[in-house]
Amino acid sequence: MDVLQPPRNEAPARMEPLAKLPVFWALEGKRVIVAGGSDAAAWKAELLAACGAQVHVYANALSDTFERLILRGAEHSQGGFVHHCHEWNETIFTGAAIAIADCEEEDEAKAFVDAARVAGVPVNVIDKPAFCQFQFGSIVNRSPVVVSISTDGAAPILAQAIRRRIETLLPRALKGWAELAQALRDRVNERLAPGPLRRAFWETFVDRAFSSSDTPEEGVGGLLLEEAARLRKAPAHSSRGRVTLVGAGPGDAELLTLKAVRALQAADVILFDDLVSSEVLELARREAKRMLVGKRGGRASCRQEDINAMMVKLAKAGKRVVRLKSGDPMIFGRAGEEIAHLDRENIPVDVVPGITAASAMASCLGISLTHRDHAQSVRFVTGHSRHGGLPNDVDWAAVADTRTTTVFYMAGRTAGLLAERLIGEGLSSSTPAVVMSDVSRPTQVSWRGSLSGLAEAVSETGYANPVLIAVGSVFSSRSVASEEAQEFANAV
Repeated sequence: MDVLQPPRNEAPARMEPLAKLPVFWALEGKRVIVAGGSDAAAWKAELLAACGAQVHVYANALSDTFERLILRGAEHSQGGFVHHCHEWNETIFTGAAIAIADCEEEDEAKAFVDAARVAGVPVNVIDKPAFCQFQFGSIVNRSPVVVSISTDGAAPILAQAIRRRIETLLPRALKGWAELAQALRDRVNERLAPGPLRRAFWETFVDRAFSSSDTPEEGVGGLLLEEAARLRKAPAHSSRGRVTLVGAGPGDAELLTLKAVRALQAADVILFDDLVSSEVLELARREAKRMLVGKRGGRASCRQEDINAMMVKLAKAGKRVVRLKSGDPMIFGRAGEEIAHLDRENIPVDVVPGITAASAMASCLGISLTHRDHAQSVRFVTGHSRHGGLPNDVDWAAVADTRTTTVFYMAGRTAGLLAERLIGEGLSSSTPAVVMSDVSRPTQVSWRGSLSGLAEAVSETGYANPVLIAVGSVFSSRSVASEEAQEFANAV
């Protein structure tokens, strides 16, 4: 069987609907039209001039802001301004790249749009979406890196809030690194052919750019070109790919680490588990090949041996492979087997941890898994054996420790047996317990009760989706604290 082409398991990339097509428009040296002399028109005119456009302004009078903008226009490093002291007319559109107007009345806006369209000029009327062929987004400027955010006019304040968050993520020094990348691109392409070596060079470049708080020092460009030359002369085996085991977390895409997102963005191929959410996959590089290699109890599954062989074959073909696992790959993810197999084949492998379901469950409940009054330790235990039923190689007497919080993974089908075994080992049937499925996802379902009710709880929540069962006195801590707070409030 060709493990590279398993039609049953392959998941094609899916493009979500777009409200508007995001386009970045080159305007350097182009003639553009701004009709109106208001502050709002001045802001648009300044933006156009910053792109290098020659901005022709048609207005009888200008606001103070607009006048100051035009007066200092001679100092502008990009475009410039030409003020025509009269209102716009149908003759002004010839040869214009775009046209923008600030119109108070609907009739004037319609006339402006009609005249621009007759001339074949894309048009925007400020604050009148019905008359706009294109829109302006909220901008993060690290030119030549430019990020624009649009909410399709639905929530401008939301767009501004998103912009503020992106501003904090992108270092100011990124502008200098982007300019350096622009200057080096052609020379790097001459030295390195498209493929793994060129990608490796630019990944290293990006790592340096985001880890530095300063703009590139003089001479860095030459050093980087020397590195590109060394990569070209490297032995053929050095172009071998690598595998990264990435924790996808419990399902909520916002719980991914930044390092996990970067790995997804750099991948050539993504081998993902059945439990990985579509929201997480949306963060992957769109060109990456995505292959479902899920393993689910009671369902047709991809064999671990086939997954191992697939990773090796792809890596030896020079691919950057991401093995995307639900939760944390190092907790019940069979990562040890995969790492050992890759080591035997001399395939480089690294691991990006993820938030395991137990941690997400505790956060959703607002309950700490350890508590000085209830539990001094936490234990993660598999809830089923390879052949079904409870695992035999677990010290169940130790698991029944009242001073430990125990979280059982993959225990939906064995919940009743689990409760019987723990009670048989001496744990009280009234010990607090929690059952939660689809932790952190919109479909999350939770149940809180006692150990004796586990079987009934799982029959209510179901076990078709990932189920987590947790047992321990910590799960009474918040309810007790809430009752004490209510009693205090009543007394006051």
